[in-house]
Amino acid sequence: MKLSDVDIRRYMAEGKINIDPVPTESHIGAMSVDLELGRQFRVFTPGKASFVDLSPQGGGADLEALMSHIEIDDDSPFYLHPGDFALGITVQKITLPTDIVGRLDGRSSLARLGLMVHATAHTIDPGWNGRITLEFFNCGRLPLALRPGMRICAISFEALMTPTSKSYAQRPDSKYKEQLAPLPSRIARESGGN
Repeated sequence: MKLSDVDIRRYMAEGKINIDPVPTESHIGAMSVDLELGRQFRVFTPGKASFVDLSPQGGGADLEALMSHIEIDDDSPFYLHPGDFALGITVQKITLPTDIVGRLDGRSSLARLGLMVHATAHTIDPGWNGRITLEFFNCGRLPLALRPGMRICAISFEALMTPTSKSYAQRPDSKYKEQLAPLPSRIARESGGN
């Protein structure tokens, strides 16, 4: 069951959902909270590799080395060109209990300009603690100027019938827990093709 704005405010007041910094009232919608764009990005560095083998048998390419870390000033834009992919990060750090799941959605106003904010990773697992990495893709025809602090996406919440027994923060295979910057793929940490 989705949480309404009334539920979201109550859960934040009770400390069940933690959003830091605390959102202003204008950031809380009918059933979601707008999140803002941070200053850090990751982009693929041209010429570092001719391909990426996605299988566990691929030898565990150093994906960290394939991407450059970029940090921009608060008043400078990050330009995402048509057909380009980049990782970004939210300003807000989200902490969820074991019986709440988050769902990340792009903003319709930005999608109408060609901006996708998540390629596939829209579920924020129960027990999550950290900032959220955004997977940007510009499917439009013009470069897009992304500015730190702009409202970039929205998170909504759903209550589970029972708390999960596999909290993200407690699982030893959690690859992105407590992230504070956009992290590149850690698929090489998986074993057995799971």
